[in-house]
Amino acid sequence: MRPFRRKRDDVVARLEPAEAGVLGLLLDQLEQLLTADADDVDGDPVMARLLPAGHRTDPEIAADYRDLTESALRAGKTDDLAAVRASLPAGGGEVRLDPDQAGAWLRTTNDLRLALGERIGVTEETEPPEDPTGEEGQQLAVYYWLTALQGSLVDAVAAGRAGRR
Repeated sequence: MRPFRRKRDDVVARLEPAEAGVLGLLLDQLEQLLTADADDVDGDPVMARLLPAGHRTDPEIAADYRDLTESALRAGKTDDLAAVRASLPAGGGEVRLDPDQAGAWLRTTNDLRLALGERIGVTEETEPPEDPTGEEGQQLAVYYWLTALQGSLVDAVAAGRAGRR
């Protein structure tokens, strides 16, 4: 991966074919969760991270809040996911994002990190894998790669905002 960098009003990065493939698979998995029937994913800890309760101590208020917001939250996340998919070069290559696309990428990479981190048990104490050959090491490597991708995008977007002042 060549990290995101500012190029006029856009941000640009380059993904290797394998990176684009992994990101595509993660997008597929996230889409399956977001488009699943609410009853099918009820109790899934990933969905609890992606769509947190509106109130922690009052289940009735939390349920009312979820009834009011869940559909719109899922739709927004699904729209962002579609924008990322549309701007992702399937075989790798240059990713060029305008400010709206960059926002969708930031939100979606955050959702991907939350989902993957929840699935593999990432905590504040989790360190990058020393040996990424096993399944757990590979999942952690992907998590930290997503972190680096998102971090470079944040830096590139912030650089553009700082330049406009």
